Amino acid sequence: MGLTIAVVIVVAAVAVAIGKFRASPGSASVSQKSNEAQAASPFAPTIPNQTPAPASAPAGMVWVPGGEFSMGSDAASESLCGLPGVTRDALPIHRVYVDGFWMDATEVTNEQFEKFVKATGYITVAEQKPTKEEFPTAPPENLVAGSTVFTTTPQPVKLDNYFQWWSYVAGADWRHPAGPGSDLQGREKYPVVQIAYEDAAAYAKWAGQRLPTEAEWEFAARGGVAGKLYAWGDQLKPGGKFQANIYEGKFPVTDGDTGEDGFKGIAPVAQFKPNAYGLYDVAGNVWEWCSDWYRVDTYARLKLAGGVARNPQGPETPYDPAEPTEKKRVHRGGSFLCTDQYCTRYMVGTRGKGEVRTASNHVGFRCVKPVAEQPH
Repeated sequence: MGLTIAVVIVVAAVAVAIGKFRASPGSASVSQKSNEAQAASPFAPTIPNQTPAPASAPAGMVWVPGGEFSMGSDAASESLCGLPGVTRDALPIHRVYVDGFWMDATEVTNEQFEKFVKATGYITVAEQKPTKEEFPTAPPENLVAGSTVFTTTPQPVKLDNYFQWWSYVAGADWRHPAGPGSDLQGREKYPVVQIAYEDAAAYAKWAGQRLPTEAEWEFAARGGVAGKLYAWGDQLKPGGKFQANIYEGKFPVTDGDTGEDGFKGIAPVAQFKPNAYGLYDVAGNVWEWCSDWYRVDTYARLKLAGGVARNPQGPETPYDPAEPTEKKRVHRGGSFLCTDQYCTRYMVGTRGKGEVRTASNHVGFRCVKPVAEQPH
């Protein structure tokens, strides 16, 4: 029996969901380890540009001044994780400069994406029937439109086989994020999900914008502060309060998410405090597409080149040693499924990755608009 389309797409969804390297915080306290790390931090101070924001902001966007900063993640992040490897592809830390730009304050919402679809008639990848050319070994009955959906397990399971909680669901798409039985009723302000890379890029082009580079995304998420574990500081729960929509409880068990952060599953945008640049949800809720091809050695190559990388656009070709034939782009920010048991990529310097034609119910995007592209 040939490889089913469900397996093919779910394999790709692993990159979308959680990346090759997974991690969960260990038992030592965050504050203790972060304090120890401060003494030998490899991060140099961020040097933001002093150019003021242009007078007129595009609707829904905030100004990110750009400047020079230390990009990546370090051993302080790695030491918090029970499963090793969370910073392997985010090393070494290197200096980067980015120009100033406008950025969506929130992830693109369902109502925003609906306007785009109504204006253009656009059909997303998940709504298109897969072809025999794409999946030559798939039985014809498996060539149906759909996408990947997180599915809970009835009891605790070992976290070594993602097929236990990811499924290919016929009829899952942006209008039906969990499958045909789901809809967007009352979810106009939720992030749009089940979006493949080309879908996000098409929306951005229609809006007169583009997707952020990975460097732009990290500079914006850090909010002008160097070397913090999270977008808000070094403690996961300052004052005992969660700062992002992530997964608390037993993963991936049915009803395992306790909702201690205020939400079980995906949340509407802008439910937590913004960072210093006015950006919401740069950690948790949904992963966000970046324009860069994913390579595990990207940062090593930039470091080897020396100096300060100026407005890096990412490598010319993708390469993930875990799946060498898959074409992947960078994801950033983590999602509502990131958990301290399995995936802690809500840490601001860490990276995700996704096969470009794979969508899932925890991946969305936001756009940027460089100043040079503003109307005069």
